[in-house]
Amino acid sequence: MSGFDCDFLVVGGGSGGVRAARMAAQRGARVVLVEAAALGGTCVNVGCIPKKLYSQAAHFAQDFADAAGFGWDVPPPRFDWERLKRNRAQEIKRLNGVYEHLLRTAGVELLRGWATLCDAHTVQVATTDGARRWRARHILLATGGTPSVPHFTGREHVLTSDSMFDLDPFPRRLVVVGGGYIACEFASIFQGLGAQVTQLYRGEQILRGFDEEVRGFLAVEMRKHGLHLRVRTDVAQVRREADGSLAVALSSGETLAADAVLYATGRVPNVAGLGLGAAGVTLSPHGGIVVDADYRSSAPSVLAVGDVTARIQLTPVALAEAMVVVEQLFGSGERRMDYECIPTAVFTHPNVATVGLTEQQARERHGAVRVFRTDFLPLRNTLGGGTERVLMKLLVDAASDRVVGLHMVGPDAGEIVQGFAVAMKAGATKAVFDATIGIHPTAAEELVTMREPVPGGA
Repeated sequence: MSGFDCDFLVVGGGSGGVRAARMAAQRGARVVLVEAAALGGTCVNVGCIPKKLYSQAAHFAQDFADAAGFGWDVPPPRFDWERLKRNRAQEIKRLNGVYEHLLRTAGVELLRGWATLCDAHTVQVATTDGARRWRARHILLATGGTPSVPHFTGREHVLTSDSMFDLDPFPRRLVVVGGGYIACEFASIFQGLGAQVTQLYRGEQILRGFDEEVRGFLAVEMRKHGLHLRVRTDVAQVRREADGSLAVALSSGETLAADAVLYATGRVPNVAGLGLGAAGVTLSPHGGIVVDADYRSSAPSVLAVGDVTARIQLTPVALAEAMVVVEQLFGSGERRMDYECIPTAVFTHPNVATVGLTEQQARERHGAVRVFRTDFLPLRNTLGGGTERVLMKLLVDAASDRVVGLHMVGPDAGEIVQGFAVAMKAGATKAVFDATIGIHPTAAEELVTMREPVPGGA
């Protein structure tokens, strides 16, 4: 290690950075990780984990309503926002400690501070004790992404997703701007917790990039829960009123009253202040670090994984990419990342989960495609009285009989689709699905009992 202070310096203590640092240290490398904020990154602190906890909290409103149909007399429930916030904060603090324990027991040197690249092998780390330069054989940038809010009049009055978990007080009237998964999830969460939510999206339909039928089906179901979802709607400005409330002026001339306004209109790679120019690191037009198949940037000693590359913004993808980097630098170098058939879920009410191609993508790639589709009222709602329906959809390449797309909208969609993602990764055909015995009575059995394709689907 002549001339270097460490073998591997990781900037960013989120999922990808922590995994890479820990695994590299376990392989005998001297590893330093730099992080100024809480360990765990977006996912643990202001993303996946707290968001799903709040989503689960929001589902209880429907559970209480459904209980009567099953013979339970439930007194009128009362929601305690402050208690939920306290309990969530306690759990996140526990997870922060778990991450730190994993790093330290693996032998990683943890520096609490800000990192700036001076050149392709040198990082200046500023801590409360001062600044020091570290020379590293390899540098990994895993700084994730950050919410992006467009410039408009009244921008200073709106919130981003990072601020939604500790709002004080609870917003009785919430306006959510955006149509992506973050906007849809927070709209569902706060509607379920008791807020009056209006979601505004300037596009034709929410969840751009998802299967068209899934998008439309979800919009219908979200509206059933009382959400005011308005598409083709633009915000002109947001202003603070004398009573402290917010007025959201729309381009149509209409004005909406709100206690809080969430802008969930996208995230951008977190590269500000990293000194990438000094190291010769190139950015894409979208602001992400450009990397090759081995996650090396234009400066070969500087690598990047996760959201900072603006590829697929999913925690499991960052973890998998981190493992490829570690194997490339300190292992056999044989491990590779496969971006085909990556499953994903959206924790709206109802949930969405998908793996593989949308119908449009399947037709573009394979030409002749058989479409199998069903929607139904789940068993729970026959007594519970709910009107929420389930959608399931399979896309099959007509030439090979291989299932190339699987989509679900309904309760526990993520839990169900995860298992089917394994089958699709293994190349399962529709014949294999048909030969599989379903578990009865479950929603999941519908995915192995659909026999007749949608007319014209071929």
